Amino acid sequence: MKQTVNIFWFRRDLRLNDNHGLFKALNGKHSVLPVFIFDTEILDKLPKDDARVSFIHKTLQNLNKTLQTKYSSSLAMYFGKPIEVYKQLTQDYNIYTVFTNHDYEPYAQTRDIEIKTFLAENNIEFKTYKDQVVFEKNDILKSDGTPYVVYTPYMKQWKALFKTIKLQIYETEALLSNTIKTKQLPNVSLAYMGFTISNQQIEDFTVTPQLIKNYEATRNFPSQDSTSKLGPHLRFGTVSIRRMVQKAVAEQNEIFWQELIWREFFMHILWHFPHTVTHSFKPKYDRIEWRNNEDEFRLWCEGQTGYPLVDAGIRQLNQTGFMHNRVRMLVGSFLCKHLLIDWRWGEAYFAQKLHDYDMASNIGNWQWVAGCGVDAAPYFRIFNPTTQIEKFDKNLEYIKQWCPDFQELTYPTPIVDHKMARERCLQVYKKALH
Repeated sequence: MKQTVNIFWFRRDLRLNDNHGLFKALNGKHSVLPVFIFDTEILDKLPKDDARVSFIHKTLQNLNKTLQTKYSSSLAMYFGKPIEVYKQLTQDYNIYTVFTNHDYEPYAQTRDIEIKTFLAENNIEFKTYKDQVVFEKNDILKSDGTPYVVYTPYMKQWKALFKTIKLQIYETEALLSNTIKTKQLPNVSLAYMGFTISNQQIEDFTVTPQLIKNYEATRNFPSQDSTSKLGPHLRFGTVSIRRMVQKAVAEQNEIFWQELIWREFFMHILWHFPHTVTHSFKPKYDRIEWRNNEDEFRLWCEGQTGYPLVDAGIRQLNQTGFMHNRVRMLVGSFLCKHLLIDWRWGEAYFAQKLHDYDMASNIGNWQWVAGCGVDAAPYFRIFNPTTQIEKFDKNLEYIKQWCPDFQELTYPTPIVDHKMARERCLQVYKKALH
């Protein structure tokens, strides 16, 4: 006799508490089988020592240990295509309902439709919930029902709407005993999936009242290392967005709060304008004749452009999987404007390297620096990579940390002259846009 269960499918929500879909599953009338699928569709495209895979695996093992020691249950981990895993699960269990949380990226949408259709054919319900954002999809629209495409009015509407709601925290502690009582569920090792433990670590985040209070004053200076490191944790859901918004509101820090709203703004844009994954939000920018010089792109990827702040940023990324946000703007702008290399090349490189890679934010920010996105920097704003040092790394502390050779004879000469590159960029952009 097959056991009747509800499944909770972990995805971008790797935590036991304040997890909306898990809360709903645990309130059902059947025991809950917690499941995670290492999706080969995603993993096949990643390097074998990817720090994000190591981080997910370690996080899941910790969740599993908590379930085993506190609740005598366990987390089932699978490796394969989600549809194949669900075919197996329907043979192993009598599944009543599958619960999970919404995912908004194009691949996730396609995957979920496939799973929902398969489950429906087997008379199994598929229920998904809002969890990784406070407001989603059509929650925030202009008065005429169209989506916002400029951040500031979106942010003001977000805040106005936020004041009218009660933010619910989904307390699951008392409910976790409703998970199925077995410790013998499938588990997969990194080695089994063909991965090795990365020597890059995803750091714990620090969101202290002090950090939030000083955020505005310190966040633009890369040497101070005073950013929250929250990105990967929001990306994989090891922390709840609701709790973070609560903290920002409690500390009354508008700037920190607005950074969290930027994240939702970019998700809102990706949801309403999925073409931005591969095309400019503003179609005329797809007419830009990029130079796409492969040698120059390689030097940019290696942090060998001859511009110390650009090189320091790329080297920090290559060594740690993190790059300071202020430096990201300069590094991205340099690629698109100085070298006239397609923003999609940079976006793909960041997707491969950034621990906090999130499709919506990465695409949104790359299109911002290229001038082709929503609410973008005007194309004639071209950061000067030398004067930016004076503004943000006056004492060269960040540069000395990541680019210690910048005063050596071996340090490369600039691969492009700023003044010439600026003029060239303006001409190429004007030609495309007029």
